[in-house]
Amino acid sequence: MTITIVGLGLIGGSMALSLKENKFADKIIGVDNNILHTEKALVLGLVDVIATLDEAINESDIIIMATPVDTLISLLPKVLDVISPNHVVIEVGSTKKPVIDAVKSHPNRQNFVATHPMAGTEFSGPDAAIRNLFDHKNCVLCDIEDSKPELIELIKKMYENGLKMRVTYLDSTAHDIHTAYISHISHICSFALASTVLAKEKDEESIFNLASSGFESTVRLAKSNPETWIPIFRQNQENIIDVLDEYITTLLKFKGLMISDSYDKFKDYLTQANDIKRILNK
Repeated sequence: MTITIVGLGLIGGSMALSLKENKFADKIIGVDNNILHTEKALVLGLVDVIATLDEAINESDIIIMATPVDTLISLLPKVLDVISPNHVVIEVGSTKKPVIDAVKSHPNRQNFVATHPMAGTEFSGPDAAIRNLFDHKNCVLCDIEDSKPELIELIKKMYENGLKMRVTYLDSTAHDIHTAYISHISHICSFALASTVLAKEKDEESIFNLASSGFESTVRLAKSNPETWIPIFRQNQENIIDVLDEYITTLLKFKGLMISDSYDKFKDYLTQANDIKRILNK
């Protein structure tokens, strides 16, 4: 099995490592328009060779698009234009509906499978690639009724055997709503907290000396690459704004309880919030 990975950052690079180590791929071809990324990917052993996109497509069975989501909208149709009937193209972006809509009427739409492996870190680039990043995590396949059943089975096998993931299914609209709540809002809140602290606390030494594990874990995502997240926020804007409205309402409620010295009621809300442990520990 020969697999091309377009975009050799955290996700693409980590997929390359696992697909080779788990013996799902015999050969990994890397494609990236950043020459520093291609050079580093070769040095790190993430890929076997570097090629142009056209060269890579001709040699591959599976093409994985691991580029930022705004790039996907313009690049994915061009890839589908030149594939053969036996190719399968997937993407791994954090938003689904805008990308799927971009190829909805494409004659090769059935050779495309929309996927979202739910894994990552705050780091980016080939150096960020991690072995076993995807182990025991969930991957979502979206709008599978629009893809060839045999290709869905191949990609399901790739995620389960090649990346050791669990596979679930959602339609693209539901996916984007759910990721707004469980992923995108977390990043926005982390960026907002980091911005607030940097604006109010001018003594960088104090931030460094006093930051505990709680603060560090809360602002961890603020170290994420804005080049990755601005397109995600833009594409899922409607859902994220809806979540932000709810989050802001909750913050104002908590603020009001503090102002009114209603700490018994405040405690009740915090106790309700503790129920998240039950859900996450399933």
